[in-house]
Amino acid sequence: MKIFVDTAKIEEIKQVKEWGILEGVTTNPTLLSQTGKPWKEAVLEILREIPDKPVSLEVIATDFEGMVREAQELAKLGENVVIKIPFTPEGIKAVKALTAEGIKTNVTLVFSPLQALVAGKIGATYVSPFIGRIDDISYDGLSVLEEIVHLYETYGIETEIIAASIRHVDHVRKCALLGVDIITIPFTVIKQMLYHPLTEIGLKRFLEDAKKANISIL
Repeated sequence: MKIFVDTAKIEEIKQVKEWGILEGVTTNPTLLSQTGKPWKEAVLEILREIPDKPVSLEVIATDFEGMVREAQELAKLGENVVIKIPFTPEGIKAVKALTAEGIKTNVTLVFSPLQALVAGKIGATYVSPFIGRIDDISYDGLSVLEEIVHLYETYGIETEIIAASIRHVDHVRKCALLGVDIITIPFTVIKQMLYHPLTEIGLKRFLEDAKKANISIL
Protein backbone atom coordinates (compact mmCIF):
# COMPACT_ATOMS: atom_id res chain seq x y z
CA MET A 1 0.00 0.00 0.00
CA LYS A 2 1.34 3.41 -1.01
CA ILE A 3 0.74 6.60 0.94
CA PHE A 4 -0.06 9.79 -0.97
CA VAL A 5 -0.68 13.12 0.73
CA ASP A 6 -3.84 14.96 -0.27
CA THR A 7 -2.67 18.57 -0.26
CA ALA A 8 -1.21 21.35 -2.38
CA LYS A 9 0.72 23.01 0.46
CA ILE A 10 4.45 22.60 -0.13
CA GLU A 11 5.26 22.72 3.59
CA GLU A 12 3.06 19.69 4.25
CA ILE A 13 4.52 17.81 1.29
CA LYS A 14 8.07 18.49 2.50
CA GLN A 15 7.21 17.29 6.01
CA VAL A 16 5.75 13.97 4.84
CA LYS A 17 8.76 13.56 2.55
CA GLU A 18 11.09 14.08 5.53
CA TRP A 19 9.22 11.36 7.44
CA GLY A 20 10.11 9.01 4.57
CA ILE A 21 6.59 7.89 3.72
CA LEU A 22 5.67 10.15 0.79
CA GLU A 23 4.89 8.17 -2.36
CA GLY A 24 2.74 10.66 -4.26
CA VAL A 25 0.53 13.75 -4.08
CA THR A 26 -3.07 14.42 -5.04
CA THR A 27 -4.44 17.91 -5.50
CA ASN A 28 -7.66 19.53 -6.68
CA PRO A 29 -8.83 23.10 -7.33
CA THR A 30 -10.00 23.47 -3.71
CA LEU A 31 -6.62 22.42 -2.28
CA LEU A 32 -4.72 24.65 -4.72
CA SER A 33 -6.88 27.63 -3.75
CA GLN A 34 -5.87 27.10 -0.12
CA THR A 35 -2.18 27.73 -0.86
CA GLY A 36 -2.74 31.43 -1.42
CA LYS A 37 -0.50 31.23 -4.51
CA PRO A 38 -1.24 31.36 -8.24
CA TRP A 39 -2.17 27.79 -9.18
CA LYS A 40 0.69 27.29 -11.63
CA GLU A 41 3.28 28.53 -9.15
CA ALA A 42 1.94 26.12 -6.52
CA VAL A 43 1.92 23.22 -8.98
CA LEU A 44 5.46 23.80 -10.26
CA GLU A 45 6.72 24.04 -6.69
CA ILE A 46 5.26 20.59 -5.95
CA LEU A 47 6.68 19.08 -9.14
CA ARG A 48 10.15 20.42 -8.33
CA GLU A 49 9.98 18.96 -4.83
CA ILE A 50 8.98 15.46 -5.94
CA PRO A 51 9.96 15.00 -9.61
CA ASP A 52 10.00 11.21 -9.29
CA LYS A 53 6.59 10.62 -7.69
CA PRO A 54 3.07 10.89 -9.19
CA VAL A 55 1.29 14.22 -8.75
CA SER A 56 -2.41 14.38 -9.66
CA LEU A 57 -3.61 17.65 -11.20
CA GLU A 58 -7.25 18.19 -12.09
CA VAL A 59 -8.81 19.61 -15.25
CA ILE A 60 -11.40 22.38 -14.99
CA ALA A 61 -13.20 21.86 -18.29
CA THR A 62 -16.26 19.60 -18.33
CA ASP A 63 -16.53 18.93 -22.07
CA PHE A 64 -14.53 16.27 -23.92
CA GLU A 65 -12.47 18.60 -26.10
CA GLY A 66 -11.75 20.98 -23.22
CA MET A 67 -10.66 18.22 -20.86
CA VAL A 68 -8.33 16.71 -23.45
CA ARG A 69 -6.74 20.09 -24.26
CA GLU A 70 -6.25 20.95 -20.58
CA ALA A 71 -4.86 17.49 -19.86
CA GLN A 72 -2.34 17.79 -22.68
CA GLU A 73 -1.14 21.14 -21.33
CA LEU A 74 -0.91 19.89 -17.75
CA ALA A 75 1.03 16.81 -18.86
CA LYS A 76 3.71 19.10 -20.32
CA LEU A 77 4.53 20.38 -16.82
CA GLY A 78 6.28 17.16 -15.81
CA GLU A 79 6.69 13.49 -16.61
CA ASN A 80 5.18 12.59 -13.22
CA VAL A 81 1.93 14.50 -13.80
CA VAL A 82 -1.27 12.46 -13.58
CA ILE A 83 -4.45 14.04 -14.92
CA LYS A 84 -7.54 13.94 -12.70
CA ILE A 85 -10.70 13.58 -14.75
CA PRO A 86 -14.19 13.55 -13.20
CA PHE A 87 -16.36 10.50 -13.78
CA THR A 88 -18.87 11.80 -16.31
CA PRO A 89 -19.75 10.56 -19.80
CA GLU A 90 -17.52 13.28 -21.27
CA GLY A 91 -14.82 12.47 -18.73
CA ILE A 92 -14.81 8.80 -19.63
CA LYS A 93 -14.37 9.67 -23.30
CA ALA A 94 -11.48 11.94 -22.36
CA VAL A 95 -9.79 9.25 -20.25
CA LYS A 96 -9.98 6.78 -23.12
CA ALA A 97 -8.45 9.31 -25.53
CA LEU A 98 -5.72 10.37 -23.10
CA THR A 99 -4.82 6.76 -22.32
CA ALA A 100 -4.33 6.16 -26.04
CA GLU A 101 -1.89 9.10 -26.03
CA GLY A 102 0.07 7.63 -23.12
CA ILE A 103 -1.07 10.29 -20.64
CA LYS A 104 -1.66 8.97 -17.13
CA THR A 105 -5.12 9.55 -15.67
CA ASN A 106 -6.86 9.46 -12.30
CA VAL A 107 -10.64 9.11 -12.52
CA THR A 108 -12.01 11.16 -9.65
CA LEU A 109 -15.39 11.72 -8.00
CA VAL A 110 -16.13 7.99 -8.06
CA PHE A 111 -18.88 6.83 -5.71
CA SER A 112 -19.93 3.37 -6.87
CA PRO A 113 -18.40 0.01 -7.82
CA LEU A 114 -19.87 0.26 -11.32
CA GLN A 115 -18.23 3.64 -11.91
CA ALA A 116 -14.92 2.11 -10.79
CA LEU A 117 -15.49 -0.86 -13.08
CA VAL A 118 -15.98 1.42 -16.08
CA ALA A 119 -12.86 3.41 -15.18
CA GLY A 120 -10.88 0.19 -15.08
CA LYS A 121 -12.23 -1.08 -18.37
CA ILE A 122 -11.21 2.07 -20.26
CA GLY A 123 -7.64 1.84 -18.97
CA ALA A 124 -7.45 4.59 -16.36
CA THR A 125 -4.14 4.61 -14.50
CA TYR A 126 -5.88 5.27 -11.18
CA VAL A 127 -9.42 5.41 -9.83
CA SER A 128 -10.35 7.43 -6.75
CA PRO A 129 -13.43 6.34 -4.76
CA PHE A 130 -14.41 9.04 -2.25
CA ILE A 131 -15.26 7.02 0.84
CA GLY A 132 -15.73 9.95 3.22
CA ARG A 133 -18.24 11.68 0.98
CA ILE A 134 -20.16 8.41 0.67
CA ASP A 135 -20.30 8.25 4.47
CA ASP A 136 -21.63 11.82 4.45
CA ILE A 137 -24.83 10.70 2.70
CA SER A 138 -25.40 7.96 5.31
CA TYR A 139 -24.03 5.11 3.21
CA ASP A 140 -20.98 2.96 3.96
CA GLY A 141 -17.99 4.17 1.96
CA LEU A 142 -15.83 1.27 3.08
CA SER A 143 -18.37 -1.26 1.82
CA VAL A 144 -18.29 0.43 -1.58
CA LEU A 145 -14.49 0.31 -1.51
CA GLU A 146 -14.54 -3.38 -0.58
CA GLU A 147 -16.75 -4.17 -3.58
CA ILE A 148 -14.40 -2.23 -5.87
CA VAL A 149 -11.38 -4.16 -4.57
CA HIS A 150 -13.26 -7.42 -5.11
CA LEU A 151 -14.28 -6.50 -8.67
CA TYR A 152 -10.76 -5.52 -9.61
CA GLU A 153 -9.29 -8.71 -8.18
CA THR A 154 -11.96 -10.86 -9.85
CA TYR A 155 -11.40 -9.45 -13.32
CA GLY A 156 -7.67 -8.70 -13.10
CA ILE A 157 -8.12 -4.96 -13.64
CA GLU A 158 -4.74 -3.22 -13.55
CA THR A 159 -6.03 0.26 -12.68
CA GLU A 160 -4.72 1.18 -9.22
CA ILE A 161 -7.27 2.07 -6.54
CA ILE A 162 -6.67 5.29 -4.60
CA ALA A 163 -8.86 5.43 -1.49
CA ALA A 164 -9.75 9.12 -1.23
CA SER A 165 -11.77 11.46 0.96
CA ILE A 166 -10.13 10.08 4.09
CA ARG A 167 -11.52 11.66 7.25
CA HIS A 168 -9.75 9.90 10.15
CA VAL A 169 -7.15 7.30 11.08
CA ASP A 170 -9.69 4.48 11.26
CA HIS A 171 -10.46 5.07 7.60
CA VAL A 172 -6.76 4.54 6.91
CA ARG A 173 -6.63 1.34 8.97
CA LYS A 174 -9.68 -0.18 7.33
CA CYS A 175 -8.60 0.81 3.81
CA ALA A 176 -5.24 -0.84 4.42
CA LEU A 177 -6.92 -4.01 5.63
CA LEU A 178 -9.01 -4.12 2.45
CA GLY A 179 -5.82 -4.20 0.42
CA VAL A 180 -6.15 -1.00 -1.60
CA ASP A 181 -3.17 0.00 -3.72
CA ILE A 182 -2.97 3.58 -2.46
CA ILE A 183 -4.48 5.80 0.21
CA THR A 184 -4.35 9.56 -0.27
CA ILE A 185 -4.47 11.13 3.17
CA PRO A 186 -4.84 14.72 4.44
CA PHE A 187 -1.79 15.99 6.27
CA THR A 188 -3.66 16.29 9.57
CA VAL A 189 -4.62 12.61 9.46
CA ILE A 190 -1.06 11.54 8.59
CA LYS A 191 0.14 13.39 11.69
CA GLN A 192 -2.44 11.57 13.79
CA MET A 193 -1.12 8.24 12.46
CA LEU A 194 2.28 8.99 13.98
CA TYR A 195 1.11 9.56 17.54
CA HIS A 196 -0.43 7.40 20.23
CA PRO A 197 -1.04 8.43 23.86
CA LEU A 198 0.53 5.23 25.20
CA THR A 199 3.69 5.95 23.21
CA GLU A 200 3.87 9.40 24.77
CA ILE A 201 3.28 8.03 28.27
CA GLY A 202 5.83 5.26 27.78
CA LEU A 203 8.49 7.65 26.46
CA LYS A 204 7.97 10.02 29.37
CA ARG A 205 8.44 7.17 31.84
CA PHE A 206 11.57 5.85 30.11
CA LEU A 207 13.13 9.32 30.17
CA GLU A 208 12.28 9.79 33.84
CA ASP A 209 13.80 6.39 34.71
CA ALA A 210 16.89 7.14 32.63
CA LYS A 211 17.37 10.34 34.59
CA LYS A 212 17.00 8.49 37.90
CA ALA A 213 19.57 5.90 36.80
CA ASN A 214 21.90 8.63 35.58
CA ILE A 215 22.08 7.01 32.12
CA SER A 216 24.06 8.97 29.54
CA ILE A 217 24.83 7.31 26.21
CA LEU A 218 27.31 9.95 24.99
